[in-house]
Amino acid sequence: MSDHGSAAEVFDALAGRYEEAFGHVPAQREALDWLTARLPRGARVLDVGSGTGRPTAEALAAAGCAVTGIDVSREMVALARTQVPRARFEQADVRTYTPAEDGFEAVCAFFPLLMMDQPEVAAALGRMASWVAPGGYFVMATVPGDIRNLDIEWMGHRVTVSSLSTEDHLTTLAAAGLEVLDHHTRVFHPHGGLAEPEEHLFCFARRP
Repeated sequence: MSDHGSAAEVFDALAGRYEEAFGHVPAQREALDWLTARLPRGARVLDVGSGTGRPTAEALAAAGCAVTGIDVSREMVALARTQVPRARFEQADVRTYTPAEDGFEAVCAFFPLLMMDQPEVAAALGRMASWVAPGGYFVMATVPGDIRNLDIEWMGHRVTVSSLSTEDHLTTLAAAGLEVLDHHTRVFHPHGGLAEPEEHLFCFARRP
């Protein structure tokens, strides 16, 4: 691995350790409950940055949704296929991914954009918004902040991270044609001290 690993390299190396640290984020569970209460059985849902499949794809599949998960990590995809056999998983990068069919009833994106540059984050938000069908939902979470190419150590790996401020996230989603219904921040303490506490921004949006 290079000194600063790519997202695929880092998450290939972490595999199940990521789920141990971040698999039980209470606000993420609440967001999934919010979403599944609004989706009919059989709704097509795309989970961007699906990781190990837990908790997002697992909760959506349990609610009767037809779930497709995409992740840049080969190891994460392999683990997700084992843990959540009712969902379908592909190794893919949101920056270049093209869905076989447009118009998902929901698109979820829980923390997949942090190892991109700021312009890529904004572009990815626009791409994901474009995949939401009229009347469908977009639910996301990230670590907010006007941060560009910051070198940090995270879970034993040196990584370069970027993000947008809360206001820029909301502005970007609105510009992509989504109505932001709600947003809030929470502080999360990863399990077992495997990573430092983080502020998480959750956004809930709908395409009119």
